[in-house]
Amino acid sequence: MSEVRTVRGHDYLFRVETSDRPADYLKYERLRNAIWDFAEDALPGSRNMMSENYFHDGGSLFIGVFAGDGRSGFPVDDSGLVGFSYGFIGVRDRAVGFRDPSNLWFYSQYAGVRPGFESRGLGVPLKEFQKKILLDVFGVGAVVCTFDPLTGVNALRNIHKLGMDVLEYREDAYGAFGGRLNRADLPSDRFFAFWDLRREPRRSTLALAPLLDAGADAINAFEAEVDCRSGVRRLEIWDGLTLNPEADPCLVRIPADFYDMLRETDTGDERVRRIPLDWRLGTRAAFQTLFRRGYRVVDVLSASGEPRRNYYVLKRHEPRS
Repeated sequence: MSEVRTVRGHDYLFRVETSDRPADYLKYERLRNAIWDFAEDALPGSRNMMSENYFHDGGSLFIGVFAGDGRSGFPVDDSGLVGFSYGFIGVRDRAVGFRDPSNLWFYSQYAGVRPGFESRGLGVPLKEFQKKILLDVFGVGAVVCTFDPLTGVNALRNIHKLGMDVLEYREDAYGAFGGRLNRADLPSDRFFAFWDLRREPRRSTLALAPLLDAGADAINAFEAEVDCRSGVRRLEIWDGLTLNPEADPCLVRIPADFYDMLRETDTGDERVRRIPLDWRLGTRAAFQTLFRRGYRVVDVLSASGEPRRNYYVLKRHEPRS
């Protein structure tokens, strides 16, 4: 179960892990730590990973993305592994459990690419390959996952490109969660999202510019020069919330690159450290208030420029046909 895909001019092997050798699973743990740099959040031991694999005794799926070496093809060890995904079968309704196959869904826990490969367009092909295996091999048509609402790259992929639905907002879902892509002093808020694999993405037909002209943005923000970890940087600063009860649709702006903001504000200056926290708490209030008012996320749109501006688009709930 593998296929070669060309992504932005480069060939990659997308491959399902079926090995019965525990040692073959260690590469996924090493890559997980290289991506998140948070050893405390380790995957299970190699023997357990092998045993829980769907192709052995369990319900988990390991997918690796391998880059070619220009000589012998695609090494399927650490030297070639540049991305991976991992998840497992779960149930929607615990009262029903596994008694009804329609109650099954797949929980996608990890999906990431090696540092240096983040901007090579591998995220969507990885999820598309996961979708193919889940439909064709597992026979499961639904995926759930969590992602940080402030990460534009994940929002654009999951909502705009794949068509996921946001089911709920979870405050501090994982507690203190550090590493390269998180910071332990910020609450680990997450969206809980649902992906119907049998439904084509239905994106909104709304244009961003008219919404901005109409004052639909609920977030007040400005750019300022900040003494950051790597020097003076221009960052987006949270400046309050304006929730117009008549606005429909409504926009919620998020930072252009929240991962970069977390790293750059990791200094000894508490005023600088607080910049991403203000975004976290402010957007939390925005999303929770809008959800209570009956809005749902329908798309994510971006405006080019410096910095690039990312906006969630929310509309009052309309039942899907």
